[in-house]
Amino acid sequence: MLIKLEKIIKIYNSGKDNQVAALHGIDLEIEQGEFVAIMGSSGSGKSTLMHVIGFLDRPTSGRYLFDDRDVTDLSDDELAEIRNQRIGFVFQAFNLLARTSALENVSLPMLYAPVKRNAETMRQRASGLLEAVGLGNRLDHMPSELSGGQQQRVAIARALVNDPAVVFADEPTGNLDSKSSIEIMELFTRLNQEGRTLIFVTHEENIAHFAKRIIKLKDGEIVSDERNGHRLDVKI
Repeated sequence: MLIKLEKIIKIYNSGKDNQVAALHGIDLEIEQGEFVAIMGSSGSGKSTLMHVIGFLDRPTSGRYLFDDRDVTDLSDDELAEIRNQRIGFVFQAFNLLARTSALENVSLPMLYAPVKRNAETMRQRASGLLEAVGLGNRLDHMPSELSGGQQQRVAIARALVNDPAVVFADEPTGNLDSKSSIEIMELFTRLNQEGRTLIFVTHEENIAHFAKRIIKLKDGEIVSDERNGHRLDVKI
């Protein structure tokens, strides 16, 4: 089992004597190779859940096993090491360095990897991934020279560069037009077909239906967890 949550609770303190419970005893299992959409309205807890399972936030209580290892009480440094080595992130706002080329943006995570690569190896790895996401002719372009969909493709290549066990995406199509959104989800579908584990957060029903499994949250609780038997086949 890649991810296993047991009775996960997350409580935020918002001012004196005021607590907000974002997650209420979440039990969840996700296997290697799954393609999971986490849905819910604003305030449902979907982003909090992704942040917890992506090691961006800690639960208040409960137990978390990642790849059969109990990570509940690991130190911040230990969690950061797992996050850097085993997890890739794709964000709604792309989070690319503005004055850095697509190739350099994708190469950046390799500078912090425990196994160091020489400059030529890094270039080959980054350029190969950009080629794989359809940007082999945009290696030296700055983010400002790329469309929103192209910037998100750079972000996806960057998330894959250290060969993570799982890729998380937070509203990956939120800043894209309809055509670009479908292209990005078709890219995610192909990556999953190649064996990648993908977990993404969205509030859009049509985007969620690209996944094989749809988990819906409401008020910090899972209200449905279903296998998707009618994945979209959208043509432009």
